[in-house]
Amino acid sequence: MSKQPFFKRLNVAILNFSLLIILSFFVQAIYKTPLNHTEFLKVGIKKMKKTITLIVSLTAALLLSGCWDVTEPQRMYYIDGIGIDYKDGQYEIYMQIINFANVAKSEGPTPQAAPSEIGFAKGKTMEEAFFNLYRSIDQKVFWGHMTFILFSEDALKNENSIPVVDSFLRHRATRYQILAFVTKEPIKEVLLITPILNKSLTASKLSNPLHTKELNTYVEPVDLRKLIIFLNEPSHEVNLPLVSINKNWETMDKPTSETALTGFGIVSKNGFKGYLNDGDARGIQWMYHKKTRGDVTFKLDNKEKEYLTVDLEKLSTTIKPIIKNNEVTFEAEIKLNAIINGFKGKVSTDEIREGIIKEVTKDIKKSYEAGIQLDVDVFRLSEQLYRKNIKVWKKIQKDGKIPLTADSLSKIKVTVNKVNPGRKTFAETIKE
Repeated sequence: MSKQPFFKRLNVAILNFSLLIILSFFVQAIYKTPLNHTEFLKVGIKKMKKTITLIVSLTAALLLSGCWDVTEPQRMYYIDGIGIDYKDGQYEIYMQIINFANVAKSEGPTPQAAPSEIGFAKGKTMEEAFFNLYRSIDQKVFWGHMTFILFSEDALKNENSIPVVDSFLRHRATRYQILAFVTKEPIKEVLLITPILNKSLTASKLSNPLHTKELNTYVEPVDLRKLIIFLNEPSHEVNLPLVSINKNWETMDKPTSETALTGFGIVSKNGFKGYLNDGDARGIQWMYHKKTRGDVTFKLDNKEKEYLTVDLEKLSTTIKPIIKNNEVTFEAEIKLNAIINGFKGKVSTDEIREGIIKEVTKDIKKSYEAGIQLDVDVFRLSEQLYRKNIKVWKKIQKDGKIPLTADSLSKIKVTVNKVNPGRKTFAETIKE
């Protein structure tokens, strides 16, 4: 059998077939027409035009034969998220398959259709667990819509997560934009939670956390691309968003649960380092290099001793390494804008600025000290020195990290550029 590609052999066959047809028409023209040279040419050219038209039509029909080998959309299962756990030397995987009947009709979901189903399997490797689960699946599985991976703490210990990430990056249907999370909760319970008002799971906080970014940038999402970059570059650590179950919601019939991002789980190349929970994690949002939004609450220095909550928009963060006698310290400068949502009594812009600077500085110091206790570079100060003075970094680094102490973050400068009262004045809207 010829080793030529299929389409090349097909083109040769079509060409041979076409030449035979043209030759046959010329033979017929010779025997059925008078031996007049001019009339012979007219009949031959006319028949040849019809033949060429027929050949072109047949060729187009062969080449444009339709998508005969494509699976119909309704005959596939679509994966939205994967949960990964590790117990007793085996990987435990949870596959969340979503129902797209609720996606197209997000304002009026189908009550009869379940929004998702969760499959479970075990294996010595993650791939073995998936193949064990495939045995109970009766349709083709499509991975191209997968949006997140949810790790348990055990799945991140002792480098258990490295083959997991590597496997998803090598799969031809998955993408680098897949988000990574960690949770202390049972993975199955987290995956079974539906968004508020029974919206589609594609609009959930895990599938698309950027929907809530305009409200509050407390935790920055981390995709697989960013995870790889952070683990491969100093300080070889990454802050994965911590997912918790929030039970503060309820309907007319019963209480409901919702997912919430309440902190970070810190992962290094060597495994899991620990958690930074709610209070200890607040300072990280002010050290992001991107524009973020958050809030602070502080007590006013007036007779009433009232509390004031201020909406903050972080404009920029600059971290500068200071090198003296082979010792490195860091100075951070944060610039903010403030919006006042409501207050009681008299208050001045200077008093508001003072309160904001005090609280933001306290948040940053608290997060940094919590990171030092875990031996974690939460602000990636090692990377700042690596980028700006690699010679010094090479001298003092150890395993890609520089030694940090409580005094390494020597200066925190917070500047509040604007204070927007939301109205034209700082006078009370309702006076006592």
